[in-house]
Amino acid sequence: MKNTKSYIAIVFSLIAGLSLVSCNSHDDTGWEFAPNMYNSRAYEPLTQINSNSINPGGLNMRKPVAGTIARRKFNTKFTQEDGSVVEDLMVYDFGKDDLALAANVKNPIPWSEQAEEEGKVLYERNCMHCHGEKGAGDGKVAAKYKGVPNYSSDALKNVSAGHIFHVITFGKGRMWPHAAQVTPIERWKIAHYVARLQIGG
Repeated sequence: MKNTKSYIAIVFSLIAGLSLVSCNSHDDTGWEFAPNMYNSRAYEPLTQINSNSINPGGLNMRKPVAGTIARRKFNTKFTQEDGSVVEDLMVYDFGKDDLALAANVKNPIPWSEQAEEEGKVLYERNCMHCHGEKGAGDGKVAAKYKGVPNYSSDALKNVSAGHIFHVITFGKGRMWPHAAQVTPIERWKIAHYVARLQIGG
């Protein structure tokens, strides 16, 4: 019985000693199972565990390229048919819920055959797979992804260019935002071409 009590006392004192030793370093988190599951081996821009030997300053995230402009400060120059230059056409600070306000915004790019033709090319690249060649909501994606509208329908044939621009920018219903894929100038040009589709062109 004495031996059992001695063994128990020794075990408790060892556990107490080990726990004190393990608390000495706060930097050591102990053992990890599969550490690459916790700390990505890839260079993650918003995570920095070790110094990055490839990038300057040892950081994973790099500074933007010289001349990069924040999307909110996207100002433009647009040459009209007469050769005059109009500046800062893309001032557009409405938010996602401002569709009614956006509907009153006039297309800042003057209509021309060239602007509409460029809008057609952009429409074919970015919109036709859902909305169809003539804007009837019959693109190949629409066969699986129901609810794509027809531009010449009674509900949409009179919506403004500002409305179209806002929907491309922020999305609506089942349509996702396309601001990352299409620049503001391109969105306005697409709106010119959509106007043609609204009248059944």
